[in-house]
Amino acid sequence: MTTTLANRRGLLIILSSPSGAGKSTLARRLMAWDETLQFSVSATTRDPRPGEVDGKDYIFASQAQFREWVKDNEMLEHAHVFGNSYGSPRAPVQAAIEAGRDVLFDIDWQGAQQIRGSSLRDHTLSIFLLPPSIAELHRRLVDRGQDTPATIAKRMKKSWDEISHWEAYEYVLINDDLDQTEERLKTIIRAERLQRSQQPGLADHVRRLQTEFEDLS
Repeated sequence: MTTTLANRRGLLIILSSPSGAGKSTLARRLMAWDETLQFSVSATTRDPRPGEVDGKDYIFASQAQFREWVKDNEMLEHAHVFGNSYGSPRAPVQAAIEAGRDVLFDIDWQGAQQIRGSSLRDHTLSIFLLPPSIAELHRRLVDRGQDTPATIAKRMKKSWDEISHWEAYEYVLINDDLDQTEERLKTIIRAERLQRSQQPGLADHVRRLQTEFEDLS
């Protein structure tokens, strides 16, 4: 699918969930569904994992560089998680929105809260993904094989903190079936793209209709 970018503003699409609830997988599916979607590449101070590419998966930076970006207001949102800093660079997001491109964020509730409190809040769509059960959440973390048992324990402990903020989101989906959840996400995005605030040309169109109406009088 390809979406026409003409005559609309871009959306900031936020996907949040506890680790293991499926947000990264669903984010990849949405990117495959619509090639115009732009993924917000986060900056982080953590070390790269095997196979991760700087500038594609993450922008890897030192703590000193990250602090400088925050100080200079170059981060749209930022947070400290598991001993490392994460954040979304502001400039590429602003450019995409102005060009009518949607930007997809895979971030936690802290980042979502900061973006919804920013100057771009009117163009933000926030979606939270819940796991079908805590047991299933733990199984997914174990099966993906990315973390040590100690890290999995930390992620499980943090999961309830993430889940407790579900009411702060506009949409909440239980991800018990990836295919169904993907379709629901597409439905939400299609509808939000048609919101009045996302169509800057509507006011001009109504004025033209008014002129035509008056000319008939």
